[in-house]
Amino acid sequence: MSEEIREEENKPLTGGIEEDASGAVEEKENEEEAQDAMANYTPPQSEEELMAAIEAILFAMGDSVEIGDLSKALCKSEDRIIDAATKLEQSYEDRHAGIMIQRFDSALQLSTRATQYQNLIRIARVPKKLTLSDSVIETLSIIAYKQPITKAEIEEIRGVSSDYAINKLISYDLVKELGRKDAPGRPLLFGTTEQFLRSFGVRDLAELPSLNTMKTEEFKEEAEKEVDSRLGV
Repeated sequence: MSEEIREEENKPLTGGIEEDASGAVEEKENEEEAQDAMANYTPPQSEEELMAAIEAILFAMGDSVEIGDLSKALCKSEDRIIDAATKLEQSYEDRHAGIMIQRFDSALQLSTRATQYQNLIRIARVPKKLTLSDSVIETLSIIAYKQPITKAEIEEIRGVSSDYAINKLISYDLVKELGRKDAPGRPLLFGTTEQFLRSFGVRDLAELPSLNTMKTEEFKEEAEKEVDSRLGV
């Protein structure tokens, strides 16, 4: 028995241990390669090079990229980044390109133009359209114009429970938690997301149309009708 144990101990290490070791070595080499690239980095010199760099980053990332992150990565001021991105978007428009640059608050994203929808659905899956009920739209409107806002404050305006509407909006990525209010119980604060701006075609909240002063009363009236319909009144 002791001889069998000694034989096992003398066998070379194989399988998972060797794979883990080689993986660690490869990861270290990749890190060193990345560090060398950063150390030897030469920022874009001309406007054309800067535009190309922004285009490449936005294409590779897919999602939106903060202008501040682009500024740090490319060693250029945020104003230079915005100016170059604006010129890049203009070049797309001039040649009627199928892609465009969208700006959301402090971020940029490369996306396809809405005019290409009919072409895209011939090869890509048709995206599921969001269906928002009146109560959900009312809740979204209140959050958009009053953010940051708590659930209790939303319900005070609507006059009814808004748990369902808020949860639905969060699941659609139109609303998110922003933190907690510095008040007794520290209630959650809600606000709109970047997806909200994207869905409604605005760059930032400042582009939202002015809210009618009578709108909150209309919201409350609609909420009361909603309750009546549920109770069968």
